[in-house]
Amino acid sequence: MPLPKIEDARKMSDEELNDAILAAKRELFNLRLQKATRRLEKPHQFKHTRHRIGQMMTVVREREFAARPSTNQVPTTSEASAASSSKASTQVADAPQPDQEEE
Repeated sequence: MPLPKIEDARKMSDEELNDAILAAKRELFNLRLQKATRRLEKPHQFKHTRHRIGQMMTVVREREFAARPSTNQVPTTSEASAASSSKASTQVADAPQPDQEEE
């Protein structure tokens, strides 16, 4: 049985997605119980269930980011390097010089 595709999770509504995550977590719990009681027949189901939960949680997080207004812009590379270089120069200026002795 192949691993589930993330496109299936993207087609679900938010409510369906939350219900599916809950159901998959219950299934994972049941698999753990079966393993503990040595009744587990298909150990690959752990991998499939965890993979499916990860996919669905990724889709939920993607939707959260899409719904969030982008008020905090990520600085461009030139802005970030300029800010870090000015910060480094002030730190160097404030540091005591090794050749100067304090009396």
